[in-house]
This record gives sequence, C-alpha cells and structure tokens, in this order.
Amino acid sequence: MSLEQELKEIIRDVVDFPKDGIVFKDLTTVLLYPELTKKVVKALANAIKEKPDAIAAIESRGFWFGTLLAQHLNLPFIPLRKKGKLPGATDEIYYDLEYGKASIEIHKGHVQKNWKVMVHDDLLATGGTAIAAAQLLERQGAKIHSFSFLVNLSFLEAEPLIKKAYPAVALNSLVNY
Repeated sequence: MSLEQELKEIIRDVVDFPKDGIVFKDLTTVLLYPELTKKVVKALANAIKEKPDAIAAIESRGFWFGTLLAQHLNLPFIPLRKKGKLPGATDEIYYDLEYGKASIEIHKGHVQKNWKVMVHDDLLATGGTAIAAAQLLERQGAKIHSFSFLVNLSFLEAEPLIKKAYPAVALNSLVNY
C-alpha cells in the first residue's frame, strides 16, 4: 500500500467543522501512529531536492510535521503564529481564508537575509495562508525555497495560484483529494 493510501485510510473527515459546509480533514489521527508519523517525515524530507536553510511552519497544525521535519534535517525551525502569540518584536500579515480572514506573525530577526526557507503547513486549501506566509518571510529577507504540505485539497485549485505567485518554487504534498 502506498503512503498516500495509508494516510487516506487514517485521516478522518469531520463534516461541518469549523462551520457548516466544510469537510475538515482531521490529521490528529496520523499522530496516533508513531511509525506512520516517521514515514511521513521521511517522505517529506525525501521530496526535497536541495536542502533549505530553514523550515517555517504555520500554526498550529503545520507545527506537527514542520518541527519534526526541521529536526530530521537538522535545520532551524521558524514558527509562523496567530496574532498575539509571539513575544517581542513581530511582523504581521493579513490574508483571506476559505471561510474568513486571519493573520500570522513572525519574530523579527529570526530569519537571516537570503536564507532559502521552506514553507510547511498541514493542508493546502485555497492557498491564502501559504502565500501570506511566503510574503511574510520575504519581508524578513528570506527567499522562498519550496512549499510542503501533508494534504492538498486539489479540487480547490490552490496549487496553480501558488505556482503563479512562485513559478520557480517546488510544491510538494503527500496526499491529494
């Protein structure tokens, strides 16, 4: 059985969460299986053609595999958090979600100029969060290395939007719906 098939058997659908009409992909079920979690981290790492300088992951579910991937590759981890969660000086960006508006922040000074940074999140839906994360990192002097997702909801067609904004940047996902 392929890793994608294995993950599709484990990932749980939660209907009408966080609001009516949304079918939420619950990835917490993957974390119940340590060997599967290791396979996911290894597959995410193996998809990288050239090692980045750091991995930035988006709160909160992006942290699950983003931190493990950074540790696996022995790279710095940069958290991109919701407003008001990081102490000290931060930079913030606002963006649209498929069901509302949001913002994320980064610590100022945690990204070295010209670092090639991978953006990781658990799930690619409309692409707004990933593009906002990349723009926030660029404002800090980073160069976007790649995008990494556990799940891509390809029927929402976010991948072409990201490719339009970042045509030379790799985009990888392990599971496509």
